[in-house]
Amino acid sequence: MPEGDTVWQAARRLHTALAGHVLTRSDLRVPKYATADLTGRTVLDVTPRGKHLLTRIEGGLTLHSHLRMDGSWKVYAPGERWSGGPGHQIRAILGTAERTAVGYRLPVLELLRTADEDRAVGHLGPDLLGPDWDPAKALANLLGDPDRALGEALLDQRNLAGIGNVYKCELCFLLRVTPWLPVGRLSTEHAAHLPTLAKKLLEANRDRPARITTGRRDQNLFVYGRAPRPCLRCGTPIRVANQGDGSRDRPTYWCPTCQPGPSPPPGPSPRRPVPPRTTN
Repeated sequence: MPEGDTVWQAARRLHTALAGHVLTRSDLRVPKYATADLTGRTVLDVTPRGKHLLTRIEGGLTLHSHLRMDGSWKVYAPGERWSGGPGHQIRAILGTAERTAVGYRLPVLELLRTADEDRAVGHLGPDLLGPDWDPAKALANLLGDPDRALGEALLDQRNLAGIGNVYKCELCFLLRVTPWLPVGRLSTEHAAHLPTLAKKLLEANRDRPARITTGRRDQNLFVYGRAPRPCLRCGTPIRVANQGDGSRDRPTYWCPTCQPGPSPPPGPSPRRPVPPRTTN
């Protein structure tokens, strides 16, 4: 699933292409909005909120979309061939005289009043890349359930918005704690540093085509996707196990030497992960 930095980049591309321009084409290919016509209206802005995209349109309307695992927005110039997938996967088309934005495989697409945006995103915690970022509130949210595993708490967008599975694994490695450590057992130092570190990682990567957490040229990530290769810090083979509530398990990577603490409970082998956004 795209993480906050990837969604931020998508919002910037859409905003650059559409904001301030009048829509000359509008096609929402979901039954509920099949007859909606946005042509003649000006796109005001495209704003990311955690992993959500809010395209605000003249007349008090917002097109809300979420990419989840496979969705994407592509922007094309006039006459350029659309290459995001077969036509039956297109869920939305927003076109101006200069650019056309095409939404592929969007599992969430809804048209709502801008005044009602909280209905779609009001449940989210502080956005790591947004103007509402509040590290104290984010930390309080995380610590609100002290018995919950840190990895699961980080993925809960109600606590803080923007972290996905890659950053979950990398943050736990950088903090030198296992993802199965109960949040309440974090040291005071680690707990205080966690929101700042998370924001630093996402901000550093929001302008990059490749996600980098190591600062190295030879390896972009410390643990995610690297099992059973050796840990970059100590050489121990990286391990992987599922973490989640059963219905939403995530393959979770960690170094058993650098990240002491609780181990994962016995369970089935992890699903093969989606490759991280990287050039390596």
